[in-house]
Amino acid sequence: MATAIKLSDELVDDAALNGKAQHRSTPKQIEYWARIGKIADENPDLPLGFVKGILVGIEEIKAGDVSEYEFN
Repeated sequence: MATAIKLSDELVDDAALNGKAQHRSTPKQIEYWARIGKIADENPDLPLGFVKGILVGIEEIKAGDVSEYEFN
């Protein structure tokens, strides 16, 4: 469900700039930040890099880019 919300011009401008660097639209960049922020808020003990790694891993699984890990 899409909902219109008011955001500051500064946030939208920052999202546009960062989104362009990340190959995301401005709304998708804001959604990404919100998702990362929500996860970080719910898991304050996890480093940001770890959270990002988990999100990448989830997308790799969805794309079928997985292989079985073999313990030595």
